[in-house]
Amino acid sequence: MLDAIGQMLAPAVGIAISPVPLIAIVLMLSAPRGRGNGIAFAAAWTLSLSVLVCAVVLLGTGASAEGDDGPAQWTYWLHLALGLLFLLLGARQWRERPRDGQAAATPGWMRSIDSFTPARAAVLAAALAVANPKNLVLAVSGAVGIAGADATAGGRAVAAVLMVLIASLCTLGSPRGVPGRG
Repeated sequence: MLDAIGQMLAPAVGIAISPVPLIAIVLMLSAPRGRGNGIAFAAAWTLSLSVLVCAVVLLGTGASAEGDDGPAQWTYWLHLALGLLFLLLGARQWRERPRDGQAAATPGWMRSIDSFTPARAAVLAAALAVANPKNLVLAVSGAVGIAGADATAGGRAVAAVLMVLIASLCTLGSPRGVPGRG
């Protein structure tokens, strides 16, 4: 179990400190209907990550090769592919950055956050949790680490729950930490 927890810890913290969902929930909580939107955002974020992590862990369970104590060979290739994806995403972001003297454009969802309903807040949370390339890569990487770890099914389940809780710390703490107007 400790191996599974160790495998998911860095990706979970990487997701937790992601600034975009934190910015989204703080803006949401300061808008009209802030409390309801914040709770919907936090619940959808946690549920979306739970579904993704559980699906990958279940699909990857048994990833250890027969008679081998370590993870299966395909997990190493997947981690390499995810690392290359990060490099490509970083290069794309570098190319598309605003040049000197140019202001960065505000995303459309940030401009319309005052008119959000709890349903739109939940959709945004799901998109930021699992459709955001950085969070998707980190969640899959952590879940593959859990699946390939030398742990019992119960140990993998505990590691998956801990991963989702750690990755959701900023969003789960925000609805109670900042009073909303709604």
